[in-house]
Amino acid sequence: MTPRMFRRCGTVPGTALTPEDQAVVDAFRAMLTAVRNPEPWTPGRTQDVAVRIGPFIERAQPRPGDDHGTDQIAVALVHPDTPHAAAYLHGHQLGYTGKGWLRCETTAILGAWQPAYAMLTHAAAGLPLPDDVGMAPAHYGVHVEARRSDGTGYTLLRLGPYTQTWLASRDADRLNTELEGKAATVIPGFTVTAKNAPFHVSDHESYADPYEADVTALLADALAGVNA
Repeated sequence: MTPRMFRRCGTVPGTALTPEDQAVVDAFRAMLTAVRNPEPWTPGRTQDVAVRIGPFIERAQPRPGDDHGTDQIAVALVHPDTPHAAAYLHGHQLGYTGKGWLRCETTAILGAWQPAYAMLTHAAAGLPLPDDVGMAPAHYGVHVEARRSDGTGYTLLRLGPYTQTWLASRDADRLNTELEGKAATVIPGFTVTAKNAPFHVSDHESYADPYEADVTALLADALAGVNA
């Protein structure tokens, strides 16, 4: 029996593309153009950004008030078709809605988000976001630390979580102003200072909620407990 020869069906040279094929070609060309000539991202404009997640490119929405950093900002990964309801449901299935706010190094930002990047996302490939997207949760805290001259010591007070970096910095500054001039004497043998630190979700019970009480009062209570 003579074997049949199979050929892949395609467009005959010289014939016009179908509207469907032309749309695919146009989308692919737009993607190449967007990758080669990304629209610059400007900190502080609250515009969605395109970020690299392994070999993929994802859409990320900066957190209001946390989008002005030059080294790191807080973002949430979203389905490329956001804000449509179907995109939310599809994004939920693929893990987009479960990551929360993340710390994004600005070096991972390709540029401002463009719809042409959509075909380069996990969603377009029908893949869920990986468990590790290379970005830590963007929760913030303030640690008040008591340190000896040799660097040893302990954490006197933990405050958090803060939803924005500037709020944590503001309270750290307030506490350091409160300690100014007496940081080396409030606990004999220790220097006490406040500084920004990551909020450790797994250890949340050790944190005092900074929104429920005045942070200077929380500091006074902590110092009173040590010196009692």
